[in-house]
Amino acid sequence: MSNLPLTIALTAPNGRMGRAITDAAAEDGAVRIADDGDVLVDFSAPEALRGSLARAVASGTPLLIGTTGLDAGGDADIAEAARQVAVLRAANTSLGVALMSDLTERAARVLGTAWDIEIVEMHHARKADAPSGTALALGEAAAAGRGVSLAEHSERGRDGTGLVRVAGNIGFASLRGGTVAGDHDVIFAGPQERLILSHRAESRAIFARGAIAAARFLHGKPAGLYSMADVVAAS
Repeated sequence: MSNLPLTIALTAPNGRMGRAITDAAAEDGAVRIADDGDVLVDFSAPEALRGSLARAVASGTPLLIGTTGLDAGGDADIAEAARQVAVLRAANTSLGVALMSDLTERAARVLGTAWDIEIVEMHHARKADAPSGTALALGEAAAAGRGVSLAEHSERGRDGTGLVRVAGNIGFASLRGGTVAGDHDVIFAGPQERLILSHRAESRAIFARGAIAAARFLHGKPAGLYSMADVVAAS
């Protein structure tokens, strides 16, 4: 699959991820960046989402969405577009993170609510949303493992005194500073022991390579909503 020729259109070619994907495409050799492509890739901003969805639907082009910080309206727009074209939504296109999400769900299922779950993430100083989309995706994986709703069982931004952790909740902590590409830890804290699943992104190149793998997966797929788990399963 890695040798198949592919043309990718970027909605934000001059953004951080746009430049990283352009560099990764040059290294790949079988991938070309163009104004019109086999797959449209959007790593931009929430306010640009509707334009990308409209462009994909109008041209019948599969769409990879790597933008985070979307609201319920964005979720609904994506679901509607996925009825007409193939859409892959990924808070994180790293293949390592996709595997980490799977492990998180398994661990949450096996360990149960006797083990507290805390998700800690750190990103560069300019990241505008918190918790990160990846942290939230890991939280969703943990909630799925427990068979509960993350919206009803999460704790964020603790501040003050007299705080008592609610049993069964999933906690989030967000750190910002420097040029950190992305660090994520899922901490399972049980009686007298801890299990920590960690992922460290050393460069945006890993997300760019994962985005190209996801774009290859999307090429030729029927309409529907896909995830990085589908990419990993097909590898």
